[in-house]
Amino acid sequence: MNVPKIRVLCVDDSALIRSLMTEIINSQPDMVVVATASDPLVARDLVKLHNPDVMTLDVEMPRMDGLEFLEKLMRLRPMPVVMVSSLTERGSEAALRALELGAIDFVTKPRLGIRDGLLSYTDLIAGKIRIAATARLLPAKRVATPGGMEAAAEAPHLHSPLLSTEKLIIIGASTGGTEAIREVLQPLPPDSPGIMIAQHMPAGFTNSFAQRLNSLCRIAVSEAIHGERILPGHAYIAPGGFHLSLTRSGANYVAQVHQEPPVNRHRPSVDVLFDSAAIHAGKNAIGVILTGMGRDGAEGLLRMRQAGAHTLAQDEASCVVFGMPREAIAIGAVCEVAPLQEMSQRVMTYLRSLGARSNRV
Repeated sequence: MNVPKIRVLCVDDSALIRSLMTEIINSQPDMVVVATASDPLVARDLVKLHNPDVMTLDVEMPRMDGLEFLEKLMRLRPMPVVMVSSLTERGSEAALRALELGAIDFVTKPRLGIRDGLLSYTDLIAGKIRIAATARLLPAKRVATPGGMEAAAEAPHLHSPLLSTEKLIIIGASTGGTEAIREVLQPLPPDSPGIMIAQHMPAGFTNSFAQRLNSLCRIAVSEAIHGERILPGHAYIAPGGFHLSLTRSGANYVAQVHQEPPVNRHRPSVDVLFDSAAIHAGKNAIGVILTGMGRDGAEGLLRMRQAGAHTLAQDEASCVVFGMPREAIAIGAVCEVAPLQEMSQRVMTYLRSLGARSNRV
């Protein structure tokens, strides 16, 4: 039986990039470029004509900015979009904004030797298009203004004082994870336990991601620094291209940032973070696995649960890609399955239940 090919529309103002993307995509047996466009106005007509399955979209283009076009597209004709972004501060901020607007993922343009660089990205680009073609399109959400005050009124709160500074929240995610992480962190109160996060993201983008979250949340959010203490009211994101692990120094939890080989083809790897939490935090950890392709984090979450941690997985209906949560659920790594919009509340409820039990003792 012949399986229909993934039909791709490539939108980029560079004729060279359009040519290279076409060469890369058409070299794959399961996808084909049905058209290319030099700007969003041309792309708009080609969408109507070809009805593509996936669009690749440049950020900076003439006549209409890629983000403006994406916003209109997701409102009027939602479809899976993979952004093509330059590896610059502006490019990383634009890529993150695109994910907020509903893009499935992004891929960076190479810095050196555009042709050789892009051709070496063949597997990466093709993989992201395959994921986008099967991803769930979720309705765009209104993001609170910096400071997170819109979320503040509804945010669940821990009983004060905290049960213990020993408690930690450990989060892993991949495709769709930037928005899922924002939705989990934004309602959390300033006295939340320390949080460690492994999100599959390339180098050069996690700093902008952390800054964006820091502007929206009541907790402090930053890229993790090797050797720093993990403090309540703070979230630490694995830098792109580095693993993040947990260790202890006396009574303190400490971050380890390192470049050991990729695990499950990823660095940062969710399994690396979860495994370290199982070893050094045990029952004091709460593990959360969110949307993402593949199985990175499933085995680590199981080891966390076996070490006494409470573990949660995002449910299928709210995932952009249900791969990682599905794998974790299948091997018995998960105590609770929850919709994304309830995840922070479920975590807080569990912590409050610990406090209630402690008070009864």
